[in-house]
Amino acid sequence: VDRKELAARIRHGQVVVLDVRPEREFTAGHIPGARSVPIGELRKHLKALPSDAEVVAYCRGPYCVYADDAVRQLAKRGVKAARLQDGFPEWQRAGLPVASGA
Repeated sequence: VDRKELAARIRHGQVVVLDVRPEREFTAGHIPGARSVPIGELRKHLKALPSDAEVVAYCRGPYCVYADDAVRQLAKRGVKAARLQDGFPEWQRAGLPVASGA
């Protein structure tokens, strides 16, 4: 999913966004509306996802494996999942909305 498409889906409430980076990175800055779910904690958060949710995971950039791992884990459990094409640094550099704090 590219940044433009994700921004549109967020505006229309069509997606659950998971930030799978460590919590301290999420607190420093994240995509507004994203849920902090560090990759090591993903399994325990699965039940909190709506059963019909479409999920997009992101992490540190296009080569960050956390988002790929999250998509694989979610897909194994039947969740429709994709990753943001790049990551939070690219989102921020593109001038898209950013939130901070927990």
